Amino acid sequence: MDPLVRFKDAHSKGVIPDDVFELTTSRFPITIAGINRIEKASGIRYPVAYVEPSLVLTSPSQNSYEFGILFARTIPVLFEETFQVVIQISAPLVAYGLKGTIHAILAHEFLHFLDLMRKISKMELLSDELSGNLFENVYSDETRLFEPRAVFKDRTLINHITKKFPAGFRDFKLEDKVMKFWADRNLPKSNISLDSNNVKLSAESISKINLDPAFVSKMKHLEEKSSKINKKRLY
Repeated sequence: MDPLVRFKDAHSKGVIPDDVFELTTSRFPITIAGINRIEKASGIRYPVAYVEPSLVLTSPSQNSYEFGILFARTIPVLFEETFQVVIQISAPLVAYGLKGTIHAILAHEFLHFLDLMRKISKMELLSDELSGNLFENVYSDETRLFEPRAVFKDRTLINHITKKFPAGFRDFKLEDKVMKFWADRNLPKSNISLDSNNVKLSAESISKINLDPAFVSKMKHLEEKSSKINKKRLY
């Protein structure tokens, strides 16, 4: 799968202007380098990823004025009984994000992927908890992921993650750029509510998913390392 196929299609239809298309495609190698870096630092293959040709916004409800920008999302897909995890990367991130920011967000979504697979391996993912509050979702997001130091053997990458995600991702310079050069130009936007940004799989669906035993064993090892690191932090 060409990760830029949807973005290229949007450009061919005139939805994405030439200057934004050229900027995004010229900076896309930074994303590829980030994926390669994460694979090397973790020893685990990165999920399928693609560039979403829109700015993804989320709010607690359709009638709320509060919103946040989702620069990337981890999406589980069950198609014809075949399970696949896909990382959706927003085009504005590729176009306007700094290298360290892009790599940190890619790594953060990779931790989401690992957490998702851990839950599936333990048959825990019957339904993910919901919250209509952006702050509560940030807190929930941060407390359930693997500890980056347990997963990655790349000190600089770990520093990028911990600095960008101390309590939920915020990058005001990036957000200002995205609003000015994307939103204010009326380029494509996708709006989703927080209660739709969750995972729901039935027990029957999960039971049909076959995971590599070696991969499951590695996740168990990472979970144990994360637990030890978190205990040291507490005490």
